[in-house]
Amino acid sequence: MSTIDPHTRETMIRIERICKRYGTQLALDNVDLTIGAGETFGLLGPNGAGKSTLIGLLATLKRPDSGRISIGGHDVLRDRDRVRQQIGLVFQENNLDRELTARQNLDFQARLHRLDNPSAAVAAMLRRLELEAHADRPAEEFSGGMRRRLIIGRALLSAPRVLLLDEPTTGLDPAIRHALWSLIHEASEGGCTIILTTHYVEEAETLCDRVALMQRGRIVDCGAPAALCERHAKHKLEDVVLALNAGG
Repeated sequence: MSTIDPHTRETMIRIERICKRYGTQLALDNVDLTIGAGETFGLLGPNGAGKSTLIGLLATLKRPDSGRISIGGHDVLRDRDRVRQQIGLVFQENNLDRELTARQNLDFQARLHRLDNPSAAVAAMLRRLELEAHADRPAEEFSGGMRRRLIIGRALLSAPRVLLLDEPTTGLDPAIRHALWSLIHEASEGGCTIILTTHYVEEAETLCDRVALMQRGRIVDCGAPAALCERHAKHKLEDVVLALNAGG
């Protein structure tokens, strides 16, 4: 977690009165957020709260029905290609090419982003992921934790200004989850702006500078974990989440 005051940061992401419907269901209801450069920002809420929909909008994979989103000063609808050049994206699902090796998966990404020296970038990322010994094994032979490391490393390969993580550690055991936290924290320390959706309150509390608590497509509260606990007179962020869910 960064120690920089979020109020002094340059704005990286601006979300203004965003609404999104699926048929008659309102998935996002007038969502407003401003996220600073280098901030790690968490989205917490139950299934159906709108977390993944918001990530999809930020990733330019979905279109809002109304409102505006800008990333790095670029509108996600008008400047979609410029936005995509700035972001790395990790979904919960394993979307590696399972028949390719770890090296080949990373090499494909490096060439897709036209990195100056793709071989050197891939070698450096394999070291960073501690996957050098497994570089030439097919991804289908990897454990769940190794695949998840590779997926996050692939997203970081182009040094994105913004990293979007949609429940990146769901289904992993605690030891592997903590190892991935170190990788995410390292990216944050390098200045990457990170948006993280998670069901794990401890994960948000450990990694995030601020957290938005979501219910039924709305943000019901937002702030630093400690500030949210103080505002709701609770000792732990988990207690805040449980109280809001019970009341919602």
